Amino acid sequence: MPSMPIKTRAIILSIVLFFAFTAAWEFSIGGGKNQLAGVDPEYAALMGATAKGKSAMPGPFEVGKQIFDHFADPFYDKGPNDKGVGIQLGYSILRVLVGFGAAVLIAVPLGFLIGMSPLFYRALDPFIQIMKPVSPLAWMPLALYTIKDSTISSVFVIFICSIWPMLVNTAFGVASVRKEWLNVARTLEVGRFRTAFRVILPAAAPTILTGMRISVGIAWLVIVAAEMLVGGTGIGYFVWNEWNNLSITNVIAAIFFIGLIGMGLDFILGRLTKVVTYAD
Repeated sequence: MPSMPIKTRAIILSIVLFFAFTAAWEFSIGGGKNQLAGVDPEYAALMGATAKGKSAMPGPFEVGKQIFDHFADPFYDKGPNDKGVGIQLGYSILRVLVGFGAAVLIAVPLGFLIGMSPLFYRALDPFIQIMKPVSPLAWMPLALYTIKDSTISSVFVIFICSIWPMLVNTAFGVASVRKEWLNVARTLEVGRFRTAFRVILPAAAPTILTGMRISVGIAWLVIVAAEMLVGGTGIGYFVWNEWNNLSITNVIAAIFFIGLIGMGLDFILGRLTKVVTYAD
């Protein structure tokens, strides 16, 4: 009997792991129901449980129901502190796309310049190595002080965290283009501008898109933390607000949505990377 394709086996294994994780989660919650017995009632109430022993941590079915409720009405708007998860995610995605897009406009041309010019590489490399390890959130106080607008400050932080992986990958991809291809273009007397677009860009495109893929993942991580700091509207603020309301179920549901959007962004750029990748 022929064996199943690896893709089918991977799907089956993923389903098995999901049900195993759900069962372990449900069992751990059930096993902890008596852990709060004897605890001060006021403290137990604060943690969302009773002294009779109900666990404060929601189970998978409770979280699943909450996720379904969010899907059923994702765009409701009942005031500044009560908006649907679709609106919260929309604000976060917009900030990420604006900051990420600005980083693309700077990082790709500058990466081309660094990759094609050893002089610019040596001149700019010390600055890149100093700025690259700095946590993006370290820029937030400075951004808030100078810009004085929480939304623009969040976009600026996304810009800062997105630019370095793209810049480094673009410079590496451009510098790694085969010398034979450049020599052929030189022999045919192709101009530098045309060589950059007709030879270097197609060859370096997979590496550039890999940098973009890394950058958008970092940007999506950072926007959640940035929105927790600045407040307003966004999925990060939603998580922080639900924690303040002691709604652990909504916090876990938000984590699910954050992961879902992050997976979607990575999938899109992963598919684009495959489109521009060619076999030797």
